[in-house]
Amino acid sequence: MPLSTASEAAAERYRTGVDLLLSLWTGVAETLDEAIAADPEFAMAYAARARFHAVRTEIAEAKAKIAKASELVQLKGTERERSHVQTLSFVINGEPAKALANALQHLDQWPLDIVIMSLPLGAFGLFAFSGMADHDKARVELCERHARHFPENDWWFLNYRGWAHGENGDVALGRALTQRSLELRRNNVNCVHAVAHVLYEAGANDEAGQVIKEWLPGYDRSGTLHNHIAWHGALIALERDDVETALGLYAENVAPAVATGLPINVISDTSSFLWRMQAYGHQVPASLWEDAARYASNYFQQPGFPFADFHMALLAAATGDQRSLEQRAGALAALVNDGKLKAGPVVPALCHAVMAFAEGHYTDCARILEPVAHEVVRIGGSGAQREIVQDTLLVSLMRAGESEKARALLDQRLHRRPSPRDSRWLTGLATH
Repeated sequence: MPLSTASEAAAERYRTGVDLLLSLWTGVAETLDEAIAADPEFAMAYAARARFHAVRTEIAEAKAKIAKASELVQLKGTERERSHVQTLSFVINGEPAKALANALQHLDQWPLDIVIMSLPLGAFGLFAFSGMADHDKARVELCERHARHFPENDWWFLNYRGWAHGENGDVALGRALTQRSLELRRNNVNCVHAVAHVLYEAGANDEAGQVIKEWLPGYDRSGTLHNHIAWHGALIALERDDVETALGLYAENVAPAVATGLPINVISDTSSFLWRMQAYGHQVPASLWEDAARYASNYFQQPGFPFADFHMALLAAATGDQRSLEQRAGALAALVNDGKLKAGPVVPALCHAVMAFAEGHYTDCARILEPVAHEVVRIGGSGAQREIVQDTLLVSLMRAGESEKARALLDQRLHRRPSPRDSRWLTGLATH
């Protein structure tokens, strides 16, 4: 696609920077800064830099860069570039509904503009955080609508198309596409992340663990998803009941003291790992919960971001901070009543459920979760991240003596994919 710059150096640095941005590899910021330096009037370079600032939650910097891009693109930019910058501006300035509508319209005209196509896709994309119950399906439909425009071996599209299918239930296709993408471009964090997910959904935990073990040492610890990829490895170890390995991975890569990732990843990874470990019957040192809660206390104090709200609720429940959890649940319920929370009543319900679980009121927890379990998809994130809710329901049913319900849920899960942990639980139910 044409770029509005007369500088070959700026264009080359921009293309390379976008390449690194879309694979979340290291060097994005420096490369895009070089593009801006080569042509200080190149709007698209400012726009891409703004996008990466936003990815890194550097909001003030992102807003300043996208404002500069908006100004420059009006003076010197094509119709595509103006639409591209406008879409990113909506994202960065907190207007996700406008951003999604703009992105879909933009892609109907310029389907190969993959910086824009990346926005609705992924676990933290505009579809996932839209509050939609069918966002997994929407991602597949978007990819398939535009698939004909992409070369057969486009590493970026193979990965996101595979991710979309894997999350929507076609694990075999998702696995084939994402693994092919990783073969084509190994230095692609988003792809190894997608491969970890589709292997998890396939129940191929040993294979996923091996992929992570071989790949992670080649990715700089400062990388955006370093701690999150390690979190996947820790979950795999928990699945095998290998608590020592799981805790080792957590301490070395995931815990707040060592994590280099974004606050949303650090908070969701720490809280969900510790919650799972405790729910699975393992002792979690109080200091680990306290460290995670202390880190999280600097972020997401304002309720209304459902994915964050849920993980903040886990931390509050686990550390006995009933007051802040009740305040969050109340604020979320008010947002629901005012029609301002698209994910709906499932979000405050999750807050009440995790508090009941933490207090040992398992019958109450199950009673809250059973009617809303199918709505959890509305909080966004991935299937693997949301599965913690079903785990909590399942453990609650088992501890409340609801063996028939627990057995039915385990049968359903094991029919979908093999799981050593679920098999152990089912065997335990059979002996009671």
